[in-house]
Amino acid sequence: MKLSALLTSAGINIGVCALLLSLYSVLRKQPGNVSVYFGRRLAEEHGRHRDSYILERFVPSPSWIVKAWQYTEEEILSAAGLDAVVFLRAIVFSIRIFSIAAVICVFGILPLNYYGQEMHHDHFPSESLDVYNIGNVMEKSRWLWVHCLVLYIISCAACVLLYFEYKRIAKMRQIHITRSPADPSHFTVLVRGVPKSTEEPLSETVRQFFTRYHGPSYLSHQMVFRVGKVQKIMSNAEKVYKKFMHWNSTALDPRSRPNMFRCGLCGATSNSFELIRSQSEIRTTKSNPSHSYLPEKECAAAFVFFKTRYAAVVASKVLQSSNPMLWVTNLAPEPHDVYWSNLWLPYRQLWLRRIATLLASIVFMFLFLIPVAFVQGLSQLDQVQQRLPFLKGILKKTFMIQIVTGYLPSVILQLFLYTVPPTMMLFSTVEGPISRSGRKKSACTKVLYFTIWNVFFVNVFSGSVINQLNVISSPKDIPAQLARAVPRQATFFITYVLTSGWASLSSEVIQLFGLVWNFLKKYVFRVKEDDPASVPSFPYHTEIPRVLLLGLLGFTCSILAPLILPFLLVYFLLGYVVYRNQIMNVYCSRYETGGRMWPIVHNTTIFSLVLAQIIALGVFGLKESPVASGFMIPLVILTLLFNEYCRQRFHPLFKNFPAQDLIEMDKADEQSGRMEQIHEQLLSAYSQFPPESPNVCLVDGEGSSGSNRKDESIELRNDLSHPTLAGLPISRLRQVVTAVSMLVSLQSKSSAM
Repeated sequence: MKLSALLTSAGINIGVCALLLSLYSVLRKQPGNVSVYFGRRLAEEHGRHRDSYILERFVPSPSWIVKAWQYTEEEILSAAGLDAVVFLRAIVFSIRIFSIAAVICVFGILPLNYYGQEMHHDHFPSESLDVYNIGNVMEKSRWLWVHCLVLYIISCAACVLLYFEYKRIAKMRQIHITRSPADPSHFTVLVRGVPKSTEEPLSETVRQFFTRYHGPSYLSHQMVFRVGKVQKIMSNAEKVYKKFMHWNSTALDPRSRPNMFRCGLCGATSNSFELIRSQSEIRTTKSNPSHSYLPEKECAAAFVFFKTRYAAVVASKVLQSSNPMLWVTNLAPEPHDVYWSNLWLPYRQLWLRRIATLLASIVFMFLFLIPVAFVQGLSQLDQVQQRLPFLKGILKKTFMIQIVTGYLPSVILQLFLYTVPPTMMLFSTVEGPISRSGRKKSACTKVLYFTIWNVFFVNVFSGSVINQLNVISSPKDIPAQLARAVPRQATFFITYVLTSGWASLSSEVIQLFGLVWNFLKKYVFRVKEDDPASVPSFPYHTEIPRVLLLGLLGFTCSILAPLILPFLLVYFLLGYVVYRNQIMNVYCSRYETGGRMWPIVHNTTIFSLVLAQIIALGVFGLKESPVASGFMIPLVILTLLFNEYCRQRFHPLFKNFPAQDLIEMDKADEQSGRMEQIHEQLLSAYSQFPPESPNVCLVDGEGSSGSNRKDESIELRNDLSHPTLAGLPISRLRQVVTAVSMLVSLQSKSSAM
C-alpha cells in the first residue's frame, strides 16, 4: 500500500468522524432526542435544552467535549460505579503508554526505518508504506540496537504504569466493599444441586441441612421457583401493561379511562386497556404478594441468608458434601444482578453446556476465516484483479485503487465483526451464568479472544504466511514467521485503527440505533413519553475487547511500524472524551461487579507485551543481529515475572473478600445496631417475582446513597413528563390478557383439586 492510499483512508475516516460528531452536537440539543443522548441525566439536560434558543440548537458546538473532560473521577464513581472507572482507567493507561511510545518511536525509530537502506525515495505521497517499517532496515545493521533499547523502554514503562494502576484499582475496590451501604449479596449464598427427597419438600431439606451444619450463623433461606410457560406469558403481559400505563400516565386515569388516538402509519384508533386478574390470583396476591405468579414448582436451588458476612463467605468457599455435585455454594450476586432464568438449570449439566459453547465458539472462529480471507484478498491488488477480472477497468483509476486497497478491507471486516458480540453473548447465556455481570464478563472474554485471533493472527497468517510458507512447519518457527508477516500487514492494521477506532467512536456517540428507534417511537407510533427503564447499560463486552485489541496492535507494531502510533494515540484521546460523555449521560449502571474487569485488562496487556517481544526476537534473528536477539530473552522473562508478582499480590483481592475487612464490617454493624435492620431487609432482597420492575439506574458507588438515588429517580420521572398524549396501537391485547388469566385460574383450580 502506498502512502496516498493511507492518506485517502485517513481522510475518509476524518471526514466521517467530523460529520458525525458535528451532527451529534446538534442532535443532542433537540428536546425530542433527550431519551437517546441523556438517558442518565434527563432532568438536568432536558431542562437546559428546553429553554435554549432555536438558533443555538442547530449550531454545532464542542461544549459537550469540554464538559465530558471536566468530570472528576469521584463524580463518575458516584454516578456510574467502579466498573466505569476501571474502564476509563484502562483508557488513561493506554494514553500514557502510547504517548511515550509515539514520541520515542516517531522521532527515533521512524527515521531509522526510512533511511535503513541506501535507495532512491519516490515522491512523498507515492512512497510505499513498507519503507517506514523495520523491513526496510538492512541486515546486520548496527542501528538495530536502537529498536531493542526502545522496546525495553516501552516494556518497562508499561509495567510501571500497570503496577500503579493495579494498586490503585485494588485500593478502590477495597474502599468500594468496606464503605458502601450494606450489600445483601455479602450475606447471601446461592446453593445449587440440592438433593431431592420423596419425604419432604426441597425447602425443608435446605432448612434442615443449614440448621444442622451452619446453625449458629444460619438466618433463613428462599427457594428458587421454576416458572412455567403460562406464568411467563402472564409476567410478560404485565410488564407490557406497566409500560403502556407509564406511557399513558400523563393523560390517562390509573383506572384506564378510554383514550382515542391515531397511529402514525395506519391512522386507526385504539383504546387503552386494563390488566384483568382472576379472582384466585387476587386472593393469592392479597394473602402473599410475593407468590402472585403461582410458581410451578421449587427448583434444586435456593438463596441462603447468614447472620454475618464472614459466615456467608466461609460457607461459600468450603465443600459442603462429599459429593461435589451436591450442595454447591457460591456467593450470591447482587439482587439486581441475578440472572433468574439460569438458576433452575440442573447443576450437573453446566459442564456440558460449557463444553458445547466452547466447541460452538471454535466453529464460529473457523467460519469467520471466510470473510477474513476475502478482506485480505482485497488488500492485495494483484489478487483482486486475478479473482475479479471484470474490475480491471475500474481499478485502473488511482482513486479507486486507494479506496479498494486502503479503506474497503477494514470496513468490510468491521461490518462482519458486528455479528460477534451478540453471538458470544448468546453462547455466554447458554453456559448458565448466575448473574448478568458474569454473563457480560464471559462474553467480554470470548469477544476478546475472538477478535485477537481473527483480526491479528488470522490476518497476519492468511495475508502473508499462507502465501509465502503455506503452512506452519513447527512451533519453533512461529517467531520467525510472525517476524516476516507482521511488518507486511502493518499497513492493514493502520487502516483498521482508523476504521474500527475512529469510526466506531463516532458511531458510538451518534447512537444510530437509538436515534432511529426514538424517531419511530415518537413520530410513527406517536409515543411521546420516555421510559426510564429503557435506558441501556454500558456494553463492556464490546468496548473492552476493542480497546485491548487496539492496544495489542500498538505494542506489536511500535518498533516494527511506528506510523500506527499517532493514529492510535488520537483514538485513545478521542475515546477518553467520548466514553466519559456516554457513561455520564447515556448509559445506566444497574449492577456492579466491583472492578473485576481489570484483571482482564492487565493480563491482555501483558500478553501484548510478551507477543511484541517475541516478534521482535524473530525480527532481530532475521536481521542477523545476535546481540539484540539475546537481549530480548531476559526482557520476556522479566515481563512474565512481573505478571506473576501482580497475580500473587493483587489478583486475590478481585476473587475473594478479605476476612479482616468482613469481620470489621460485621462488628461495626453489630455495635451500631444496624444488623437487625439488615437481617430484615435480607428476607425481601431477592424477590423472584417483584411487584414492580426497577426503572432507574442502581449504582452502589462511593459517595452515593439510597436516598439520593431515590430523589434522583423521582426528579427524573418528574422531568420526563410531557404534556403530549402517548400510547400505542394495541388492539385485542385486553382479550389476550383476559384469556391468559383464565388459563391461570383453571390451572390453579385443577392443581387445588
